[in-house]
Amino acid sequence: MSIQYIDETAYVQAEQDRANLMFQDEKQQARFELGVSMMIYKWDALDVAVENNWGGPNSSEKRDWVTGIIVDLFKHEKVVDVALIEETLLYAMVDEFETNVEDESALPIAMEIINIYNDCFNLNYNKVEKLYLEWEEKQKSKQPKRVVHVEGDDDEDDDDEDEYYDDDEDEDMDEIVPNLVSSKLEPIVDDDGFELVQPKGRRKH
Repeated sequence: MSIQYIDETAYVQAEQDRANLMFQDEKQQARFELGVSMMIYKWDALDVAVENNWGGPNSSEKRDWVTGIIVDLFKHEKVVDVALIEETLLYAMVDEFETNVEDESALPIAMEIINIYNDCFNLNYNKVEKLYLEWEEKQKSKQPKRVVHVEGDDDEDDDDEDEYYDDDEDEDMDEIVPNLVSSKLEPIVDDDGFELVQPKGRRKH
């Protein structure tokens, strides 16, 4: 992806009476978290890592965890800049997917997350909603690969497919956030019943 201009020094700062950058309004916070998630899903380097299970069998969950640690920056810091987001993304790729991303693709993702924060601060959710609709269409386009639909088949497969789509999806944007934002990974248990130790994400700051 590309955006017109990337200011590597761009940052957002909490108001003087606030200890962090978390929005007090629930809708603002939900839209922001959804926007972060949508940008993480647009990061091609991470998408390739997930598709190829470079992070192991729970690679998809790790992608949602990456969204969570970016959201946590804004919940715990008074100042978040493009460099901090970019470094956090790159560290996560090394720690969780053993992948060193050198194509600077994390930079525009970081810049857009700053832009989305500013948009949500100004109660402008157009970009977030557009990103969500694009993600939703992409998910639907993947359905034929997961659900085999045979013409004339009146068995339960048709019912299952019909139930998958929700006519009120656009109204449920906030409800999807918890499924896409996770600040901790679920424990991994091996065949012998022992819990495996997982690497923890690092970040500079």
